[in-house]
Amino acid sequence: MDPIIYKVSEFAREVRTLLEDNFTGIWLTGEISNLATPASGHVYFSLKDDKAQLRCAMFRNRRMRHGAHLVDGASVVVRGTVSIYESRGDFQLIVDYVEAAGEGRLRQQYEILKKRLADEGLFDQAKRRAIPVVPSRIGVISSPSSAAIRDVLTTLARRFSLAEVAVYPVTVQGQAAAAAISRAIAQARLAPTPDLIILARGGGSLEDLWAFNEEVVVRAICDCAVPVVTGIGHETDFTLADFAADLRCATPTAAAEAVTPDHKEIHSHILNLRDRALKGMRYTLRSGAQRLDTTQPRIRHPHERLGYQGQQLRALTQRFQNAWNAKTRDTGHATTRLAQRLAGNSPKQRLHRLGMTQQNIKKQLVTEALQVTHQADRRLTALTTHLRALSPLATLERGYAIVHTEKGNSLVRSVHQLSAGATIQTRFADGAAKSRVESVSHEEVDRITKSRPIQRKRRKS
Repeated sequence: MDPIIYKVSEFAREVRTLLEDNFTGIWLTGEISNLATPASGHVYFSLKDDKAQLRCAMFRNRRMRHGAHLVDGASVVVRGTVSIYESRGDFQLIVDYVEAAGEGRLRQQYEILKKRLADEGLFDQAKRRAIPVVPSRIGVISSPSSAAIRDVLTTLARRFSLAEVAVYPVTVQGQAAAAAISRAIAQARLAPTPDLIILARGGGSLEDLWAFNEEVVVRAICDCAVPVVTGIGHETDFTLADFAADLRCATPTAAAEAVTPDHKEIHSHILNLRDRALKGMRYTLRSGAQRLDTTQPRIRHPHERLGYQGQQLRALTQRFQNAWNAKTRDTGHATTRLAQRLAGNSPKQRLHRLGMTQQNIKKQLVTEALQVTHQADRRLTALTTHLRALSPLATLERGYAIVHTEKGNSLVRSVHQLSAGATIQTRFADGAAKSRVESVSHEEVDRITKSRPIQRKRRKS
């Protein structure tokens, strides 16, 4: 596998990127040596201990904020990002913060206390109170002999002299400072209560500002009955009191400006409102005068107006009467038509018509029933006559009889079916008789039978 061959500039750039991505916010402690401050305003020095040294660079914007401790031989704590100066290939630390080495312990205490109080919710943004737009009474907690109190009072008098200012003098540095500040904040609750409190102090080192990092001060700010505005140190100085306050300003002067309106701006705003009000009044008056001039020709005497309205009333009355009469007439006609329709559709007449129809149908049914009965009677008579002609009873009426056996279940058709002493039943036209056979004469019958010739009907040809 062929090796990767870099250009020197490419390799230096990749190494710089690798170091800057992985070694950011590095804290180092050591002694400053070889301090150089060229005309560009940047600072270059070496940070060393008894075994090694590291080249460091601090750019001008950072030096103006944190360059107070840059002195040859000084023990410092620095924070920065590891990098490489590509032009010379120098390994260096780009410093963005410097403090005296003795402040390292205080910085550690600061971070530990800040995290604990933040976990308790003392720095919650949602709990911050609104700052009054136009305060009438302002409380100032600061050292009475400091430049900060003079800056605050001067700014308040210049911007809004109408506000009453109450000064609560305290010690802002030293072991007793924290307790004095917390007592002053508690005292502000007493009448007359200010609308807000400014907590002010000039700049200094972390140790000088430590009183504003004490837990008792932070809790006093959170428990205060009125909003608290802090103006402590410079723009880069952050104390725990700033996190607990309702508004944090970079300096005492900025705090005084933030809580008060500028009287010049207010005066200008009032003048602007006055001019707008005057213009609005003039416009309203001109518009009213124009409307009055336009309306005046149309204004009539009340008597004339009443006469005109009387005419309108009489005309409306006549129109109402005409409309009422027309409506009544139309309603009467409609009522008559409906009555006629109702009479035409009356159930009484309909029932009469249905009764007549029912009688006609009944007559037709009777007539047809009689006709059917007569036809049936005539047919029955004919059938009876025909049946009588075909019935054996007609033969019996001419003197003939029908002989049955004793049980009556069969006819006696021949003398051979009889014997002397047998019982027979004889059927006549008007009844029947049971008799006993005394004797049977076969010869007589045979003779009679033989003597009667059989007559056969001749077929018609």
